[in-house]
Amino acid sequence: MLLSELLKNVEYTLIQGDIKQDINKLTIDSRQAASGTLFVCIAGFTTDGHKYIPSAVKNGCTAVLCEKEIEIPEGVTGVFVPNGSREALAKIAAAFYGEPSKKFTLIGVTGTNGKTSSTYFLETILRRLGHKTGVIGTVGITVNGEKQDIKMATSTTPDTIELQEIFAHMAACGVDEVIMEVSSHGLALQKVDCSDFDIGIFTNLTQDHLDFHKTMENYCDAKAKLFKMCKTGIVNTDDKWAEKIIAQADCGIKTFGMEKQADIFAKNIVYHMDKVTFTVDADGRSLDFILNVPGRFSVYNALGVIGAALAMGIADDDIIKGIAAIKGVPGRIQNIPNDRGINVIVDYAHTPDGVENILNAVREFTKGRVLTVFGCGGDRDRTKRPIMGEIAGRLSDMCFVTSDNPRSEEPIDILHEIEPGVKSATDNYRLIVDRREAIFAAVKEANRGDSVVIAGKGHEDYEIFKDKTIHFDDAEVAAEALKEL
Repeated sequence: MLLSELLKNVEYTLIQGDIKQDINKLTIDSRQAASGTLFVCIAGFTTDGHKYIPSAVKNGCTAVLCEKEIEIPEGVTGVFVPNGSREALAKIAAAFYGEPSKKFTLIGVTGTNGKTSSTYFLETILRRLGHKTGVIGTVGITVNGEKQDIKMATSTTPDTIELQEIFAHMAACGVDEVIMEVSSHGLALQKVDCSDFDIGIFTNLTQDHLDFHKTMENYCDAKAKLFKMCKTGIVNTDDKWAEKIIAQADCGIKTFGMEKQADIFAKNIVYHMDKVTFTVDADGRSLDFILNVPGRFSVYNALGVIGAALAMGIADDDIIKGIAAIKGVPGRIQNIPNDRGINVIVDYAHTPDGVENILNAVREFTKGRVLTVFGCGGDRDRTKRPIMGEIAGRLSDMCFVTSDNPRSEEPIDILHEIEPGVKSATDNYRLIVDRREAIFAAVKEANRGDSVVIAGKGHEDYEIFKDKTIHFDDAEVAAEALKEL
């Protein structure tokens, strides 16, 4: 595509060169540049793409887009964008791939917790009806349930170019709907700009990512951006940030909840060990549901999805049957089978609210004690460490505080920052740096009727240290511990 065509919706100044040239590749990584490449300079938080212009040119790039007034090597086209490279890149990437998000229904799910479960819940309803679906999120990229061989640079929301390429791939696969997790980083860094969202779902907002957003208000404002981009918003009105989300929305809003009156309102909720039953009042109708995923937070996830399905015009009976068909999500309240009479549960809970939710849910069906294995990630919001410790200590009978992707930090230092919170709630805890050892210790400690909750990593099959990344799967290790003991 001609560079001039890619720039038609972008405010820019031509520094030098010719925009009537063909561009066959976009990149923000100078190492990926080649002949016919447009290299987009992003002034990031850890490095500045402008420094790598010589490298991109050496690798053959023929055009550079920058947000700083900088000298461009001779023979290379240079374009300056006064409104920033991120905004320009979103427009350029969407144009380069033919605006693929307009070729299917796009549903975005945002919130601190519940994003992955919500995407899986909605996918189940749609696939049961014969729809062809795409899912983008924390556990990967799928088309009709089949994992796609596409690697993302980030864990939840792909980078701008990646996202539009994935959309193009899904459009080529003929999907009817794409359901994606939309992170606050993706919204704040304009990764999802120029994506044609039809429906947005807001699950909740609790403390997380303050290392990036600095304040909860900033975090909320980032989430609210989705509701300036979509046509219909489905919002959890029980969440204390809901009013601020709704106030900033530029779309029609439908609310859901079980405490405050809402458009989709749950009542008659009965919690069981392996399911929840509830009734939903919506548009003057009363609908009875069975959800085979336990826990109060699972009901919230289901309500948001029910709201989205109703907004899409799906019949009541198909929604009811779709919810009943849900089997659970990898790494979310994932039960590890065993013959010892112990409930061993792996869950992705890695925020204060997430830990509180899973432990309260497990309490509802545990006859004996609740033993919790958890830690906090390195190079992430440090303020939540003692908070998570206090919650785990208060809601558990015994805690095993351990590592959870320490990254560049020393694992024991993270444990020592968690410990004051745990200690404020209980004396019954152990600090075990090695996560495998901690899981084995918790399983060995458990008796029949007890529950062991292994929180934090969920579906992840790796652990990140400052000098290496190793294979590590909580479910595998728990199964090994059960077998050995």
